[in-house]
Amino acid sequence: MTEQLFLVDPVAQLRPEKDSSVALMQAAARAGRPVWVAGLGDLAAAIDGPRVLARPITPEPWCDLGEPCWRSLTAFAHVWMRKDPPVDEAYLYATHLLELAERQGVRVLNRPAALRAWNEKLGSLRFAHLMAPTLVGSRVADLAAFARDRGDVVLKPLGGRAGQGVVRSSGTAAGLEALLELVTQQETLPVMIQAFLPMVTAGDKRILLVDGEPLGAVNRRPKPGDFRSNLAVGGAPEATELTDRERQICAELAPALQEAGLFFVGIDVIGDHLSEINVTSPTGIREVERLAGIPLADQTIERLPG
Repeated sequence: MTEQLFLVDPVAQLRPEKDSSVALMQAAARAGRPVWVAGLGDLAAAIDGPRVLARPITPEPWCDLGEPCWRSLTAFAHVWMRKDPPVDEAYLYATHLLELAERQGVRVLNRPAALRAWNEKLGSLRFAHLMAPTLVGSRVADLAAFARDRGDVVLKPLGGRAGQGVVRSSGTAAGLEALLELVTQQETLPVMIQAFLPMVTAGDKRILLVDGEPLGAVNRRPKPGDFRSNLAVGGAPEATELTDRERQICAELAPALQEAGLFFVGIDVIGDHLSEINVTSPTGIREVERLAGIPLADQTIERLPG
């Protein structure tokens, strides 16, 4: 059994020249593994177990879709949970349905329990000693005191993605308390505040780890006038290599990622500091392949468990 199921956003929305899920589908097909696609709303469960309304897909050239049909999730060797955030109710319920398949021996990548437990901002705090000075909280007084102590700071919503909602401020900014009231929704929602790292102007490095091993990286340089380096908000990808410090960070993370069942992960590193651990649908495969000449998608499929 080699069939692969990819749970993704609507296929029509995927951009094959940039999308990491498409890269993985095409690599799976090249390896002789039949590929199927579905959305979260296509998952179901009944007395006879979890199932999915899936469509076969020929991903290369992009793409030829077959007719949908109901299949047991146990028909697939691997189920790739590659739906982009937000991690909302629909997403969380889908992870529970996928756990039913996991109990029947299906390999889900990444593991559903870990997708729930490893928030992409909060998960990094498991390795807080690798990060820039950081505080997570909802009390305006505490957040403002952190900003006054650290000077320049960055505010990050815990449920954000692709740099959306990330704000730079300072402890001396006019209206700081009003900004903090806004982002915490009047002290009802925690946010992450971090010391601003000036070296981000040189780039924020995305490192892709497969079963704990770093296979490739891309540097993302902010566009002029912005401090955010995410490609989705205009960051420019650049070829790069891993430093000794970055390899040390990867080596320290690897055992925890492997134990949690986080097979495909993208970590972000600014200077010598870990920034985020991305587990839902990490991107960057296309950029690594294009800029570094590394067949990262094929290498990932070669390392599939089981």
